[in-house]
Amino acid sequence: MEKKLAVITGADGGMGSEITRAVALAGYRIIMACCNLEKAEAKRKFLMKETNNEDIEVWKIDLASLESVASFADRLLSSKNRLALLMNNAGTMETGRHITDDGLERTVSVNYVGHYLLTRKLLPLMETGSRIVNMVSCTYAIGKLEFPDFFIQGKKGSFWRIPVYSNTKLALTLFTIELARRVKDKGIVVNAADPGIVSTDIITMHQWFDPLTDIFFRPFIRTPYEGASTAIGLLLDKESGNRTGTLNANNHVKVLPKRILYHKQTADLWEQTEEYVKQWL
Repeated sequence: MEKKLAVITGADGGMGSEITRAVALAGYRIIMACCNLEKAEAKRKFLMKETNNEDIEVWKIDLASLESVASFADRLLSSKNRLALLMNNAGTMETGRHITDDGLERTVSVNYVGHYLLTRKLLPLMETGSRIVNMVSCTYAIGKLEFPDFFIQGKKGSFWRIPVYSNTKLALTLFTIELARRVKDKGIVVNAADPGIVSTDIITMHQWFDPLTDIFFRPFIRTPYEGASTAIGLLLDKESGNRTGTLNANNHVKVLPKRILYHKQTADLWEQTEEYVKQWL
């Protein structure tokens, strides 16, 4: 019997490795979608040995390049393999404003637009029972979308990494809700996972106050395994396949406020994102 296929972005990172390990142990064939091939290859060999699953591959993807995302997706589309799981896990919190060749602020491209394009292109490979999980963040609650500033600067005004990051996580949350609505009739399940504050490189601010924040917040910071737990459940637990369009934290559904569920900018966000990616679809 042929193994079911899973694609995991940022599979070589802290939470990504934990997710990859769990999916490998569940018997899936896995494509680790990663930017740093050397790091990812080392992680692949380690996980193959640890899980006794030899069906793990590394494919190059740079979510800061829509061309790279499209090339990755086209390669998979050409294989005509059915896709059971898509884990949009990769993320970044840039230390300054960096603009990609596509004219997008880099955090926006990696955290949101790149995953939007990847998901949209891979939908033809999905069928009833396929699952998409987007790794969001509790910071979505302070996110604010101002167009066109969101795409080209991350936020209106001067750059500051936390609100830019929060804005991308709000966008990814709204994408989760809207995509779930659009593909529900096809039996494709779409949910979002909030890992909490996790001990990964992304929380390092590279500022003088880092040691202080570490002292004060360390008791509340989760390990990568703890942070990945909710996403793993959404990918693999039988019960999770019965719900769609939800945000989940601590392995439970988190009730979203109406301002998010029926966000007034959801339609605009979808339409404007489509404009950025249309040449690749």
